[in-house]
Amino acid sequence: MTKANLFVLVQFAAIGALLLTGPWLPKPPALLALLAAGVGLGAWAILSMGIGNFGASPVPLAEARLVQRGPYAYIRHPMYTGLLLATLAFVLAAPSPLRIVIWLVLLINLLLKLHYEESLLVAKFPGYAQYQAATKKLIPFIY
Repeated sequence: MTKANLFVLVQFAAIGALLLTGPWLPKPPALLALLAAGVGLGAWAILSMGIGNFGASPVPLAEARLVQRGPYAYIRHPMYTGLLLATLAFVLAAPSPLRIVIWLVLLINLLLKLHYEESLLVAKFPGYAQYQAATKKLIPFIY
């Protein structure tokens, strides 16, 4: 199994575990808003990148292009941010030590995955290092 495949496996296993251990739709309005923000950010990222320009693997597609519009103008990994926000809403809707650990595993996996992905993006796109210097990884203006 490649490193890229392991990142994807852990990511989907963690998401599946969260979905199997609690509600899929949080009831408190604040958590519904957090879920909606995560899904909305992910959808905006997909629309900005274009269907077919991305995959679950951190390895860039051969025909991939560097996108710097939409949420990508502020953060380099908005799909990861959206996923973390949405799954955090799941955890907060029914918190338990197990669900918190699962979410932390997802967070660590995504941080490792984006580090690996960025090393590949720097090699693929000549302007990526400059883009890195101008944007944050996951949280606008912060990280």
